[in-house]
Amino acid sequence: MTGVAEPRVSGGPAAVAAAPRGRLPYPLVLALFGALVLVAATAGIAAGSVGIPPGQVWGILLHQVHPALAEPVWSPVRETIVMDVRLPRVLLCAVVGAGLSVCGMVLQAVVRNPLADPMLLGVSSGAMVGAVLVVVFPMAWFGMFSLPLAAFGGALLALVLVYFLARSGGRMTTIRLVLAGVATAEVLTAVASYLVLTSDDPRAAESALRWMLGGLAGTTWTVLWIPAAVVLAGTAVLLGLSRPLNLLLAGEEAAAALGLDVHRFRGALFALVALMIGAIVAVSGSIGFVGLIMPHAVRLLVGADHRRALPAAALLGAAFLIATDLAARTLISPEEIPVGILTALVGGPFFLFLMRRKAVR
Repeated sequence: MTGVAEPRVSGGPAAVAAAPRGRLPYPLVLALFGALVLVAATAGIAAGSVGIPPGQVWGILLHQVHPALAEPVWSPVRETIVMDVRLPRVLLCAVVGAGLSVCGMVLQAVVRNPLADPMLLGVSSGAMVGAVLVVVFPMAWFGMFSLPLAAFGGALLALVLVYFLARSGGRMTTIRLVLAGVATAEVLTAVASYLVLTSDDPRAAESALRWMLGGLAGTTWTVLWIPAAVVLAGTAVLLGLSRPLNLLLAGEEAAAALGLDVHRFRGALFALVALMIGAIVAVSGSIGFVGLIMPHAVRLLVGADHRRALPAAALLGAAFLIATDLAARTLISPEEIPVGILTALVGGPFFLFLMRRKAVR
């Protein structure tokens, strides 16, 4: 038999069906995704109004690691551009893309719906309302943590609301979940827009409006560390929860029969996902469909086992958003397209394709 069987959930039925023939070895997939991240990051740092050769980009980075690794043959201005302008932005793109992909994969497992996505379920919109409140009406009660905490609170409330709206009679169908998520997202987006339009501070309103479209302009090292820490820690926790996540793929009844407290576990994951989305949206605005597309692409290559799929999704999501942000910066240079517009242009048709395929089945 030449097909590669998908690993079984320990102590229970098979989590997923057999893998398709010809699947690439898992280490090779991770290596390819890692190479994609490096190529996209190099291009993202090199491209801009001041072009910097890729070799010089790596020379500057290596010189920062240790002066003996590269001879400084570049100007101080170029070093400043790489280290203080472009590198933080590229790293934040990687963090946001990885976090959205991981959260999308986990949501699809928790609600057992392939159409689940942080934006489609209203999570991003809830985080957006919380963050807009802080931007438009300066409320720095918690200092630099005010924006992430407000976004987290909005994301968690939105996720809980959608979950209860979609669940009826103990069941949750795809169409109810999508409708509840889209309706909640629209209402919350309207609330955020109203807050912007009624703001007494035109500069804050303009900043909030552009931020709502999704973008990573003006990223600094100070902005980077909070979402990076949250996404890294959250992903590590989710990797540790791979087994119960796999159990959910077999259904709530089967997972409960194997000893999983489904409701408590789901509530804990909702809180963790909301925390991660809140930290992401606080720095990037609303960027949709990354958490929808990447999990599906990863499952085609490595299967649905979360021990294998989560690291692959993080790498692919990072590469995707770095490349998308590069396109947003360069397509109509010197103007910049909000990256959320480009991800919607890619993700919208993909969502319709999934809807149609599910309807046909």
